[in-house]
Amino acid sequence: MKKVLIYVFLVIGILSACNLSVSRSSSILSFSNIENVPEDVQDIIDSNLKLQLINEGEKGAYIIFHSSGDIETDIESQDGTIIVNLKVTNSQDDVIKQHTYYLTTDPNHEEIVVRVNGDSIPFDSVSSL
Repeated sequence: MKKVLIYVFLVIGILSACNLSVSRSSSILSFSNIENVPEDVQDIIDSNLKLQLINEGEKGAYIIFHSSGDIETDIESQDGTIIVNLKVTNSQDDVIKQHTYYLTTDPNHEEIVVRVNGDSIPFDSVSSL
């Protein structure tokens, strides 16, 4: 009976260690459109700026983009850099819309690059909550 218990604990220990190493190596990279922007974030957003980043620490960051059209998004990761691709469609010169996205990363990502219609643009403002 003792040998069976030792074997069971050994198997559980090995499986737990495998699960822990898989969890640490998997990426948590995600990018999603936010419909209901939290009030503390909305208070920081400047509608006069085209592109803002509001960092929420290790949790992630809000990316706010003001444009005169609809946005198609895509995200990719290359050598520690996150590339956020924004494509503006159905542009209307007189109507500026706020597009808010939430980006989660992992420690392997050191830089965020935003491309609008293929051109890299800098953040007008970077702040933290």
